[in-house]
Amino acid sequence: MFKPHSEISQLEPQIVWQFFDQICSIPHPSKHEEALAQFIVDWATSQNLATRRDKTGNVFIKKPATEGMETRKPVVLQAHIDMVPQKNDDTNHNFVTDPIRPFVDGDWVTADGTTLGADNGIGMASCLAVLASNDIAHGPLEVILTVDEEAGMTGAFGLEAGWLEGEILLNTDSEQEGEIYMGCAGGIDASLTLDIERQTEATGQVYVEITLKGLKGGHSGVDIHTGRANANKLLARTLKHHLSGIDFQIVEFKGGSLRNAIPREAYATVAVQDADINQLIERIEEVQALMRKELAAIETGLTFITTQVEASQTPMTSKSTQQLLSLLNACPNGVVRMSDDIQGVVETSLNLGVITTEQDSVEILCLIRSLIDSGRTDVEGTLASLAELAGAKVEFSGAYPGWKPEPESELIHIFRDMYEGIYGKKPDIMVIHAGLECGLFKEPYPDMDMISFGPTIKFPHSPDEKVHIGSVGLYWEQMKALLSNIPVKSA
Repeated sequence: MFKPHSEISQLEPQIVWQFFDQICSIPHPSKHEEALAQFIVDWATSQNLATRRDKTGNVFIKKPATEGMETRKPVVLQAHIDMVPQKNDDTNHNFVTDPIRPFVDGDWVTADGTTLGADNGIGMASCLAVLASNDIAHGPLEVILTVDEEAGMTGAFGLEAGWLEGEILLNTDSEQEGEIYMGCAGGIDASLTLDIERQTEATGQVYVEITLKGLKGGHSGVDIHTGRANANKLLARTLKHHLSGIDFQIVEFKGGSLRNAIPREAYATVAVQDADINQLIERIEEVQALMRKELAAIETGLTFITTQVEASQTPMTSKSTQQLLSLLNACPNGVVRMSDDIQGVVETSLNLGVITTEQDSVEILCLIRSLIDSGRTDVEGTLASLAELAGAKVEFSGAYPGWKPEPESELIHIFRDMYEGIYGKKPDIMVIHAGLECGLFKEPYPDMDMISFGPTIKFPHSPDEKVHIGSVGLYWEQMKALLSNIPVKSA
């Protein structure tokens, strides 16, 4: 179909892997997915499929029903175009210009030092594969590929009523084969800004950059309960508690790169007296040994590095240094509450995702997730109170709704019966602690019946991301079987 770019194009089902191979070859991080979107439009147009885009940039493609299926309920297949850009510190990769380099690793496909983009590239590839196939029975079919999902669900927010005719939506953004999702968490961004003061001039101190790296990171929704460490929190803890007694001031604190990824790396430049450097280095070595032991079951690569550097700014005052560290240490992070209704599922969480330092302020960007609105607003109140105590400002933005479970959904019963008929066992009906676009689709299309399903993807939003090859085949068989089992439209 396309010129192969990597070995994955030869995997089965080949039609899905060929599309995913092509997707990997075209850079498409959030905010920079236009080249891939245009490629898809050009391909669909070449196949004589009705294609259009809305003002937000979402791509719509329509395919008529196969012969004898014209009276079935119309179906919408949905995926998002963008991917999360995360790479290892020693990987030279520009996500805006460089293709992803996928390869086969045993039973999995992963990427060379970067996120793979199987989230949601495999789902997108399956949608395109259905459009390209001539041997799949289906009713009237629409495909919608949204933009900028990972950075704020911009495409889903911009979706207008009247663009879709489908009565059923199949979201392809789930990450565990054998699980079918009927609900998801909502979320909101929180930005705390702490004004800082700096010393008027340097006072003969030397500058040391303390780097914390080698953490696993991961998805701030589906991985938040795994115990993976947050680099921002660990570095703040180190400076606040493990360097007590050493006179230092922070010059810069930075860590994390995305609000929806657990931070893998953090950096602090501090000003310290020359006579205290050796003690500082010894303390850092001690805390590295302590944390490696404490987190041995999960964080096997945790590493601290101290380097003497030149500073471009004067240090913060001692007061601002302590205010910042107290704020970071007090800021909640991780699981706030488990669900009472759904065993083993996180109800509410917070990810302290990104810290940046400017000349006069430090900004802390968090993502709150919750299955229930009251859980989200409770954490909002906690952050507001914390900001008030710390003398900081807090702003909340980008709120998106959760997707309320509908246990009696006709579509859930159809999928469950189809799955049991194929495999002799029932799938797990689940609610996921991550943001799916279904909640936003429900606003302009409240009567649309929805589920989310997909292949097994491990460690999304991190360079460890990988997709299980065999599960892609299972997912593809489920997609084809489900499309053929969609019921006839009501009279």
